[in-house]
Amino acid sequence: MTHDAIVVGAGHNGLACAVHMATKGWKVLVLEQAGTPGGAVKTAEVTLPGYRHDLYAMNLSAFAGSPFHAQHGALLAKHGLEFVGAPKPFASVFAPNSKPEWLGVEQGLDATLAHISRASTRDVEAWRSLNQRFEREAPHIFSLLGSPVPSWEMVRVMWTMWRKLGTPGVAETARLLLSSSRAWLEGQFESDAVRCLLATWGLHLDFGPDVAGGALFPYLESMLGQRFGMMLGRGGADTIVRSMVSALQGAGGEVRTGARVRRIQVSAGKANGVELEGGERITARRAVIANVHPRALYGALLGNDAPANSESARALRRGPATMMIHLALDALPAWRAGLELQSFAYVHLAPSMEYMSRAYAQALAGALPEEPVLVVGQPTVFDPSRAPAGKHVLWVQVRVLPSQPKSDAAGKLTVGPWSSIKDAYADRVLDILERYAPGLRQSVLGRCVLSPEDLERDNPNLVGGDSLSGSHHLDQFFAFRPSFGRSRWRTGVDGLFHIGASTWPGAGTGAGSGYMLARDLT
Repeated sequence: MTHDAIVVGAGHNGLACAVHMATKGWKVLVLEQAGTPGGAVKTAEVTLPGYRHDLYAMNLSAFAGSPFHAQHGALLAKHGLEFVGAPKPFASVFAPNSKPEWLGVEQGLDATLAHISRASTRDVEAWRSLNQRFEREAPHIFSLLGSPVPSWEMVRVMWTMWRKLGTPGVAETARLLLSSSRAWLEGQFESDAVRCLLATWGLHLDFGPDVAGGALFPYLESMLGQRFGMMLGRGGADTIVRSMVSALQGAGGEVRTGARVRRIQVSAGKANGVELEGGERITARRAVIANVHPRALYGALLGNDAPANSESARALRRGPATMMIHLALDALPAWRAGLELQSFAYVHLAPSMEYMSRAYAQALAGALPEEPVLVVGQPTVFDPSRAPAGKHVLWVQVRVLPSQPKSDAAGKLTVGPWSSIKDAYADRVLDILERYAPGLRQSVLGRCVLSPEDLERDNPNLVGGDSLSGSHHLDQFFAFRPSFGRSRWRTGVDGLFHIGASTWPGAGTGAGSGYMLARDLT
């Protein structure tokens, strides 16, 4: 069997790449080792029948706002893509009896400022100023994040930025890109609560409050949330996967699941196909595209054909691990700080910078955090189709954890493999939730706990339970992702390309690497 291109891995980047190429007339085959396409974007009934849980990614705002969706959104809509808007994207809960006890960001400047005013009238003006800065700066930042690295396109973006913003403006953007979230937020706001509200977004990646480069994501997420809310998938985040698979098939492409690739075939320095576990060989006339972790690509998949200088890419440093807890509920959490919190898509339990720093430091030291940061997702508030009438699902991301625990910072658990401690640690998480939402345990009808080991078992790209497929710290970002000399998705093997969260522009649901490579090739 011969195809123009073979994509190894049916994560959303691989599927986006395949869809774009197929619409340009390429014959494309996508091979996926798992029984279900989607990678880290999957929805399944893992607690009780009728309760649909987003196993990993829940927030689809990056996909909805991506250049890929701008070009192909109409096609995907014909194949079933549906979004549900969440006009209240996120909130943070602070310590009991603090003033304020919680803050949130809503779609709409005035609505958000009403929240900020409960913390600081001075910060209302600071937020307005930051909002105006975002209006000037955002087009250039998103153009930068949407350009190949390095490329003349990126040079043109930076030239345009300099022409529009001037040297002081470009310097401010550069400072933002290099700053830690704590340092940058202390320069913007006087209220610890407002700073904390934004800084929590750094922990969605692997940026503790004092890690350089951590300021960008909190800035972008807060400003975008205020403008557009959050986008969820109707029926589950896998709406993007199902629609891309259907669109690809409609354009003559194919997706094969349960198809594990043993080797990428290389002849005379050029990739020309793949060999499956069962021995089947499939030829690619124009490109082989690997949507996998570099450890797999430059290891087993290439073997002795891996370029001599590929070790640094293979050794991409992983970020801290993640646990996912999925709950089927009889009722929404009764938040102690106020029932208005039931109307937010995300509720962050990270009540102070010190709390975040402590959890981050403990995880990096190999200890189970005494109190981890929790991201609590409430998707059925906006999409009741995910659960039976009157019932709910709760999505809990536990950030951050050690891949291989060496100790327990609380001194209460006997540490062993995740398989032996995950339920006990999940109980600790529920104890924390119970403090903020009394009575939650009584509402739990079913639960599913996915440890870091479970994440990697389901998706080998999530090495050690790192949901980001590699740390996003500055030494592994821009032209250094996955390593210097491996940007622009080139591998050093002619005809072989590398995409996914381990490559520029990194993790998230924006399909950036898959789309930009496909655009490059066609």
